[in-house]
Order: sequence, then structure tokens, then C-alpha cells
Amino acid sequence: METVGLVGCGNIGGRVAGVLVRGGYRVLACDADAERAAATGAEPVELAAVAAAPVVLLSLPSSREVEAVVEGPDGLLTYAAAGLTIVDLTTADPASTRRLHARCVEQGIAFVDAGVTGGAAAAEQGTLVVLVGGDAAAIETARPVLEAISSQILVMGPSGAGHATKAVNNVLNAVTLAATGEAMLAGVAAGLDPVRLLEAINAGSGGSWASANRFPKIVAGDEMAGGLSVALMAKDVDVFLRLAEEAGTPTQIAEACVATYRAAIEAGYGDEVANAVVAAMNGGLPLHER
Repeated sequence: METVGLVGCGNIGGRVAGVLVRGGYRVLACDADAERAAATGAEPVELAAVAAAPVVLLSLPSSREVEAVVEGPDGLLTYAAAGLTIVDLTTADPASTRRLHARCVEQGIAFVDAGVTGGAAAAEQGTLVVLVGGDAAAIETARPVLEAISSQILVMGPSGAGHATKAVNNVLNAVTLAATGEAMLAGVAAGLDPVRLLEAINAGSGGSWASANRFPKIVAGDEMAGGLSVALMAKDVDVFLRLAEEAGTPTQIAEACVATYRAAIEAGYGDEVANAVVAAMNGGLPLHER
């Protein structure tokens, strides 16, 4: 039985752990909540034990937590021997990722960035799309584990490229969710039936992944439990804004978008699934109510 380490058993990490366990892997999982790790079927362990696995997956909220786990006091670099491959599934800052990659290489440790997309449902089913950056040899070492949790692996380039791709993808996810919500609210307020309006949008040029996958649930009042939170969506847009600032490209739309999510956080929706940004824009009411 092959052994895989995993740090972070939250929304995505916990589901990834379950897929790996069901796929026959021995998973050594470290989480702030040992019971949450155990619930996945993995073996709850301390970080030192995780570092003994040949491949360690990270699924954490942001680069801040990744940096602490990798290079902080009692972090993976404290315990890991040369030859370890760290695979970061986090939606992380590419600049931080590149720095950690260089730091790990100094100790003979590989660091692969592997942003994942598809959400909780795909994580549960083992059908995530993985956006990978890093050294070719390290990616090939990680490939069998990544294949076990995904339907597609896209190698995007050197270190940081996977996380940069994820940042670009996620800002579009955030923008289309908020923009479709704003448009739907206007249409409903103008007297349009939300079901028929959404049908028209998805049949026309205004359709998007958000309108096709999120809004049928929003219209039906399904809260999509387990999905990305409003606060994490705002964090993801912030990652894009830092990427764009470094690249020197425009950010007006992303800045307006993140302001919408920040307003929802201030209104108390930060821990709710990202779809709740529509209710926040509607004064706390469902889309079909004013």
C-alpha cells in the first residue's frame, strides 16, 4: 500500500483524503482537528510523521498557512529528508510558491504547485482538474497521486505557473458569480421570472459556468453546502490582484469584484458559501424576493 501525506482536511483536502483512502492509499493526515482527519478514513498524525511520506499534499487556506507548514518552526523542512515531493493544492500566491520552491530545492526537496478546480463535488468524486507548475521530474513523481484525485492534469509551466493559472481561473469564477447575481437581481426586479430568465441567459451569449452550475441552485434555494466560502473567494481575488500588480496589467474589474465580496463579508456572510454574495447584494433576501 502506497503512503501519501496530507496537511489540511478542510473543504477540499478532506474530500481528497477520502478519495485516496478509497483508492487504496495509506493516508497520513495532519489537521488542526484530529477528528476531522480521522473522519476521512486517514490516519491522524503529527506533521513530523507526515514528512516521512514520499509525497505530501498540502490543502490549506492561503500562502500564509503553506509557508508556516513548510518552513515555520517544526515545519516540514525541519523533519523531511531529501527526496520528499511536496504538492501544494492550495490557491496560493505564485510569488510565495516560487520562493518556497527555491527554498525546498536547497534541501533536495521538490515543491510542485497544483491548483485544483472543480469544487467540492469534483473533489468528492476524484474528478478535479489539476493545474500544475514545477520541475518535470517532480511532476512525474507526483503524477500517480494526482491522477488518483483528478480527471485531468494540465502542466502549465515552471514553478508558480499552476498557481498563477488558478488565480486567473478563480477571478473569472468570482466575477461571473457576482456579475450574474447583479444582472439577475435587476431582471427579477424588473418583473422577469428568475427560472425563465436564467434559462434565457444560459441559452444566450451571457451564459457562464456560474450561470450554468451555480445559479440553478441559487434560484432553487440550494445553499450548496461545502462550497467555497465568501471569505475564501475574496482571498482568491486578492491573489489575482497581486499577480496582476506584479505583471503590470489592469485590475479595475477585479477590484470592483472584490469590493462586492468584502461588502458581503462585512454584512456577516464571510463563512457562508460564495453563492451567498447574491443574497448579500439583495439585502439578505433570496434572489426572487425584494
